[in-house]
Amino acid sequence: MRRTRRPGWTRPRLPRTRAGQRRLVRAVVAVCVLALSPATWLYVTTGDRLRTTADAPRTDVAVVFGAGLWHGEPSPYLAHRLDAAARLYRDGRIKVVLVTGDNSREDYDEPDAMRAYLTGHGVPADRIVTDYAGFDTWDSCVRAKKIFGVDRAVLVSQGFHIRRAVALCEAAGIDSYGVGVDAVHDATWYYGGAREVFAAGKAALDAVFRPDPTFLGPKEPGVARALADAR
Repeated sequence: MRRTRRPGWTRPRLPRTRAGQRRLVRAVVAVCVLALSPATWLYVTTGDRLRTTADAPRTDVAVVFGAGLWHGEPSPYLAHRLDAAARLYRDGRIKVVLVTGDNSREDYDEPDAMRAYLTGHGVPADRIVTDYAGFDTWDSCVRAKKIFGVDRAVLVSQGFHIRRAVALCEAAGIDSYGVGVDAVHDATWYYGGAREVFAAGKAALDAVFRPDPTFLGPKEPGVARALADAR
């Protein structure tokens, strides 16, 4: 039976000459290099900035990035981040936790859910500061610096995200170290790892052009006040 082609569709023709094939291979290689160069940049620039909860440098502030809610409670991935921050606090490695996440609509409030989780795990409420406009990693980093006055911090996130967080907070002017939290290698983990390949491109653009976050707003004294109370 003869195959019929769909109207308007033609099979792409590959070069027949060796010279044409070499040009095609070089073009494919160039595209791959360009696609992977942002991810390579993340690895190169953050290689000496990753730590564990056991050897994270002692500093005033830890920044925990939002990672979704399940029925109003932190998702398992977010809970792991918060557990790590609580451990850093209990071990005396940090004094204040800045939780940053999405509260763009009334029925979705990551920062308050994160605060409630931390207080339930031994972190005093007056040592927790909430950023309600951390809509993405770049926004969270810029707001931590410009709005909350954070100059140095330990960042807490999953391993597949922590390099991007450190690179962006460094670009925003924060001396940053990252604690990558272990996670089960489930479908969410593989999705997050694949997503980072594409997110690295946006991160590189953010680091170069340094756009304003979605919402900036006035400076907030929450971190400075919490640190004053901690002394």
